[in-house]
Amino acid sequence: MRGDCREAGFSATMAVMRTLWISCSLALLSLFLSPARAIDEGRSLYIEGYPGEISYAPGDEAAFHISTTSPTYDIEIARVGRERTVVFEKKQIAGGQEYAIPEKASSEGCGWPVGYTFAIPKDWRTGYYEVRLRVSDTGGRFSQWNTRSAEGGFYFVLRPAEPGRDAKILLQLATHTYNAYNNWGGSSLYAYHGRSNLQGHQVSYLRPGRSQFSRWEQPFVEWAETHGYAIDYCTNLDLETRPEIVKPYRLILSIGHDEYWSSPMRDTVEGHIARGGNVAFFSGNTCCWQVRWVPETKSLLCWKQWFNQDELYSSTAEKIPLLATLWSHRLIGRPENTLTGVGFIHGGYHKSHGQHMDGPGAFTIHRPDHWLYEGTGLKSGDQFGGKDTIVGYECDGCEIEWRDGLPHPTHRDGTPKTFTILGTCPATWAAGDSWWYEGWPGPNHSGHAVLGVYTSEAGGTVVTSGTTDWAHGLKGKDPAVERITRNVLDRLGK
Repeated sequence: MRGDCREAGFSATMAVMRTLWISCSLALLSLFLSPARAIDEGRSLYIEGYPGEISYAPGDEAAFHISTTSPTYDIEIARVGRERTVVFEKKQIAGGQEYAIPEKASSEGCGWPVGYTFAIPKDWRTGYYEVRLRVSDTGGRFSQWNTRSAEGGFYFVLRPAEPGRDAKILLQLATHTYNAYNNWGGSSLYAYHGRSNLQGHQVSYLRPGRSQFSRWEQPFVEWAETHGYAIDYCTNLDLETRPEIVKPYRLILSIGHDEYWSSPMRDTVEGHIARGGNVAFFSGNTCCWQVRWVPETKSLLCWKQWFNQDELYSSTAEKIPLLATLWSHRLIGRPENTLTGVGFIHGGYHKSHGQHMDGPGAFTIHRPDHWLYEGTGLKSGDQFGGKDTIVGYECDGCEIEWRDGLPHPTHRDGTPKTFTILGTCPATWAAGDSWWYEGWPGPNHSGHAVLGVYTSEAGGTVVTSGTTDWAHGLKGKDPAVERITRNVLDRLGK
C-alpha cells in the first residue's frame, strides 16, 4: 500500500515537472520567435489638459487642469491674431501626474485637479490665446531607447480689461460650436463621430478639446488686425453670463460657424439691437440650435431632434420655448430669422454634403446701389467671391418671392419687415435632414444663401452674409469681399 502511494506520488511529481518544462520551453520559444517582444517596455507618452474657464480677464488667475505620463512638462502661451505672438513660456514644470478619464467625461467633465496656475498680466491684449503643453523623454529603461515627444493644447479667450475703452467692435467667438463638435471622451452633440455612433445630449467644457478658430475666425482676425481695426473679444458664454459686456460697443460680430445659442445669449444681442446697436453676422448656420447652460458641470445641454426627451417637453407653457432643440421649431416660436434675418430652413448646403458641388461658391448681386456695395464697382447680376468659395459649407436664407427679376422676402418665416436681399446663391438640404424640421418643407427643399440687411425701430443695423465661409474671401484677398467688409466695419463700428 505504501509502495503504491510512493509510486503514485513520484508519477504525479514527474507530471508536474513535465508540464512546467513544456510551459517554460514554450515561453522561451515565444521570446526568441517574437521580434516585437521587449524588456521593460517604455510607457506611452502623452499630455492633455483644459482650462478651468474659457474666458478670463487681465489680472485673473488662470487655472490649467493637466494629465500627463511625464513627471515634468513645458507650457507655452501665445496670442493668435495678425501674428502668433508667444507671451509666456515655462519649462520643466514639476508635478506632472496622470489621471483617470471618468465614464461621463464628455457630459460632466474630467474632474482633474488643477495642475498649474498663474496670474494673467494686466497688460495682456484681449484676444484668442493658444496654450501648448509639451513633454519629452528618452524611452524605456532597458529598451525602446527613443527620443520621444508629445504635445497637447487648448485655448482660452481674454476679454478686455475695460470693455469698450480701446475698441467699439466686439467679436464674440463661436465657442459653443467648438464644444458641440468636441467628441473627446466619447461623445459630442453628433452621432457620426461618437462612441458606437451614439449622439450625446450634454457636452462639458471641462475636458480637452479642439477649436474651430483657425478655420473661420482666424482669417477674419488676421485681416482686421492687419488693416488696423481695433476689436475686443469674448465668448458665446459671456453673452449669457456677462450680458453687460455688450453695452459699450457699436458693433457685435459673429464669424464663421456660430450654430449654438442659448436664450440668454439671444436676449443680450436682441436687446443690443433694440437699443440701436449694430450686429454683423459674417456667419452661417447661425443660431440654429437652442442650448441651455448647466453651470454645475460647465456644460451645454441640447436634445436637438430628440426634443421630446427634454424634461421641459412636458413642462409649463412659459418654459416650453426653452426646449433644447431647433430655434425654428414650432414649440419655440422664435426662428433665428427674427435675429439674423435668415435661417437654415430656407438655406442649406453649398459645395458640401453632396449639394451643389459644382456650384459657383459666389453671390449674385442684387440692388448694387446699396451702401454695402459702395466702392466695389459691382453691377446687378455680377458674381463675387467664387475664387475663394465664400458661399460654402452651411448657408442661411429666407423665404423668397421674385418680382420683376428681384428677390423679396415673404416675411412668413420671421424675417423682419425691413430686410433687404442684396445677394443670393443656391443652397439645398442634404437628404434626410428634413425629418428634424417638424412641420417644415419636404426632403428636397431648396433655398438660397442670402446676403442682406435690416434696420430695427431704434436704428440698429443688422448685416448677414448667410454663409459660414465669408472670411475665406478675406484670406484670399478678394477685393469685393474686402471692400464690403470695410463698408460694414466703417459704417457700423465707429
